[in-house]
Amino acid sequence: MADREYLLSPWIRIWHWTNAVLIITLGVTGMSVHFADPNLPLVEFSLAVRIHNIAGVCLIVAYSFFVIGNIVTGNWWQFVPKPPGIMQRMIEQTRWYAYGMFVGEPHPHTPSKEQNFNVLQAVTYWNIMYLLMPVILVSGLVYLYPEFAPDTLFGFDGLLPVAMLHYLSATAILLFLLSHIYLGTTGKTIGQLFKMMITGWHEH
Repeated sequence: MADREYLLSPWIRIWHWTNAVLIITLGVTGMSVHFADPNLPLVEFSLAVRIHNIAGVCLIVAYSFFVIGNIVTGNWWQFVPKPPGIMQRMIEQTRWYAYGMFVGEPHPHTPSKEQNFNVLQAVTYWNIMYLLMPVILVSGLVYLYPEFAPDTLFGFDGLLPVAMLHYLSATAILLFLLSHIYLGTTGKTIGQLFKMMITGWHEH
């Protein structure tokens, strides 16, 4: 086996880092808006609203680029767990994250062009990118253009359930971001996987 393998094309890496910057920007400005405190703001309220709206629109553009890119290149297949033994590999991968990596056991999955993600990554990323991201983007658009919101929804003012859905999905995205950064340190060295996301090369 070669010492390294080229796995990530430039468009994936550009989208990944653009998406990361936008999510962090939206997280900081979203907290500044939601937990507004004039005496201790992360970002001043009116500025936070403007930045949040602009970054939200940019995220929609980036997400559209991601979906189209995955369809055109066939990269969507990376997000589908590959048989056989999906459940068994999920158990093995979970055990490694919970125990094996702390005692020096080898990683049960080796990234390749055919199967870049391990089975837990594939399941998690699919749910994040194809279920949760559409929810946060659509709810954000409705919140940005409230005239399109229904007058009432589930017996509440039409915007309230939309706002709650946006808040809960944003919280889930931010928790995923934190875990994603942490798991990015679980390569052979702390910086190995971050380096791969910059260069595209996976070092075996």
